[in-house]
Amino acid sequence: MKDREEIVAKIKKGLGNKVVSFSWDTPNRLYVGLDRKHLPEAVKLVFDELLGRYVILSGVDTPEGIEVLYHFSFDKAMLIVTLKVLLDKKDPKVDSITPIIKGAEWIEREIHELLGVDFPGHPNMRRLILADDWPEGVYPLRRSYNSEGT
Repeated sequence: MKDREEIVAKIKKGLGNKVVSFSWDTPNRLYVGLDRKHLPEAVKLVFDELLGRYVILSGVDTPEGIEVLYHFSFDKAMLIVTLKVLLDKKDPKVDSITPIIKGAEWIEREIHELLGVDFPGHPNMRRLILADDWPEGVYPLRRSYNSEGT
C-alpha cells in the first residue's frame, strides 16, 4: 500500500471507536492509542491486512502508567504507525502479539524483564537479559527502581 491517506483512512475505518487517541508527531509519524483489549485486532489490521512492516516494540514508564508502543513502517508511503497502549502500573498486562508476529518474541521478553509487563499468550517467557539471580519483581526501567541494594 503506497498512499499515506489510504492507510490512515483504513486504520480509522477498521478500528473506528476502538481508538482512544489519534495524533501525529510529525507528518510521517502517526500514533494510535488503544485500550489493551483491542490491541490484537489492531495489530492484525496493520500487519496482516495493511501489510505494515513490523519494526519493534518499545516500552516506557510514564507518570500515567506503562506505555507499550508497537511500531510499524509503511516504507513506500514514508509513514510510521505506532499502536500504543497505556497500562496500569498495578496490572501491566497486554496480550502477546507473538501469535500474529513471531518476531516480537524476544522484545516482549525484554520488556517483561525490564518493565514488568506481562504478555499473556507468550510462548516462552523466560529470562533474556537480567542475571539468573536478579530479584523477582524488581524492574530496572521503572521510575520506582532504586539501584541501591540490587
